[in-house]
Amino acid sequence: MTEEASWPARNVAEFAYCPRLFYLMEVEGFFAPSADTEAGVGLHQRADRPSVRRKERRGRGSAGDAPDASAGDGDRPLVVRSLALSSLELSLSGRLDLVEFDGKRAVPIEYRKGHPKLSPDPNPGRASRRKAPVAEPWPTDVVQVGLQALLLRDAGYIVERAILYYAETRRRIEVAVGPEVVDQALDTLARAKECARGPRPLPLLNDPRCPRCSLEPICLPDEVNHVLQGDSETNRTPRKLWPPRDEGVHLVVQTAGAKVGVRGETIRVSEPGGVDPAEIPLVNVESVTVLGSAQVTTQAVHVLAERGVPIAFLSGGGRLVAMVDPNYAVSAAVRRAQARLLEDEDRRVELARALIGAKITNQRRLLMRNNPGLPATVAREMARAGREAARADSLDVVRGHEGQGAALYFGHLAGALKEPFASEFASIGRERRPPPDPVNACLSLGYSMLTHECVAALRLASLEPSLGAFHSSRPGRPALALDLMEPFRPLIADSIALQGLNRGELQEGHFLRTSAGTTLTREGRQAFFSLYGRRMDTTVTHPEFGYRLSYRRMLGLHARMIAAWMLGEVPSLVFLTTR
Repeated sequence: MTEEASWPARNVAEFAYCPRLFYLMEVEGFFAPSADTEAGVGLHQRADRPSVRRKERRGRGSAGDAPDASAGDGDRPLVVRSLALSSLELSLSGRLDLVEFDGKRAVPIEYRKGHPKLSPDPNPGRASRRKAPVAEPWPTDVVQVGLQALLLRDAGYIVERAILYYAETRRRIEVAVGPEVVDQALDTLARAKECARGPRPLPLLNDPRCPRCSLEPICLPDEVNHVLQGDSETNRTPRKLWPPRDEGVHLVVQTAGAKVGVRGETIRVSEPGGVDPAEIPLVNVESVTVLGSAQVTTQAVHVLAERGVPIAFLSGGGRLVAMVDPNYAVSAAVRRAQARLLEDEDRRVELARALIGAKITNQRRLLMRNNPGLPATVAREMARAGREAARADSLDVVRGHEGQGAALYFGHLAGALKEPFASEFASIGRERRPPPDPVNACLSLGYSMLTHECVAALRLASLEPSLGAFHSSRPGRPALALDLMEPFRPLIADSIALQGLNRGELQEGHFLRTSAGTTLTREGRQAFFSLYGRRMDTTVTHPEFGYRLSYRRMLGLHARMIAAWMLGEVPSLVFLTTR
């Protein structure tokens, strides 16, 4: 951003609350709704409805245009709602909730959702112990009305006071707009502009305001500080600020001829054959996956994109064909850092080492847990491959250890399967184009779904999925998404295949074998996606931070931490490994 940009007064005021919050919102364009922000939107519904200029009623004075009749007559001041102002001199803009005009005098009125600051009585006395605390405006709110006063003064009005209305307590507090308030507003504006020219500020340390901040999952204050402080005495285990699970609906449509549409505030999924359409509230939908010949209407694409819901189109066999990626706010700072860092071979090796070391560790532990006949020499060889990959000095060496670990892993994965699938997979091994047997079909579909999840997680973190470290970038290849999914392959996709085939949730009748390969039938896909949904909702403990998150939230957390590492906020990365 440059100084010539028009800075929103509301976001500049947030600088006084938290510089990092201001940077994320104004410079990088992040916004995340929460219960607090939605309550604020509800409070502002009337104030945000702009006043309309119209002809004065007959007998009301001038016949010219005038603000609408919330404007006063006689001795009543003129009232204007949702007033937009900007100042070229200050490089500042703002939308004021309400302004009362009395000639050249103006009084801005700002609506706040919460309650005022409560302070002890500054004049203690014998009876003061029984007095209620004194209500005062919050410092951030004073800055905001100060900035609004600057905009009104720049427009030629006299502003001597402002009013803050706190809806929770229905309390109006008057603020005298004197030199101190004006100087504080100007100083905040100047420091906010200076902050925007530099790198992303570090997060607050163990601050009580973080749990209520809607941008906490983007900012990751405790996680970043935990990694930065290392083993210092002040290092504390991160607070569990994230909800452990993603409670949204992840819709999968796989019936041939089905159609996804919208009706009001619901998603409607219509299937052929006269079946009553299924309706899902739009507010609950987090992602949509469409397999084969199912369709999505143009209206549904628009509505889902506006709500930030990605749509993945897969072939009938489960191959990811395309994604409708919502137009998320993209952080130029993160993208620049990613492009610069991935041009550095040493940094690419650093990321690849962490990813592949965690992957081989997870593969080894899955075999040790599920293959009772696993030779001890194989477990030792995989452990050695993981250690060597974690300290390799080139990408070729990392790839060599990854290939060695994969050969050992898939060479003994059949021992973790029950018959009749074990013998067939033992004779074939890992084959994907096309998958020749049920095990490979399950693995391929699981990897396709995981790729879709990783692309969505990276997009939300403002990272470009096509620019990778371990996987080379090629046209149409989500290299960084393939990187991110490496540690999660055995934890999610491979575990789904083992669980479904060994427990009988996926059976021979769920697969269609043809000369073009093996695919899941409609019933087989239903069983697979039931397994997939349960696995993504399973919670697991993060090895570094100590709290439990679902696998889907773990993907988002790791994508955010990769972005923080690329920005230089954290010195190292730790990827998920299980016991």
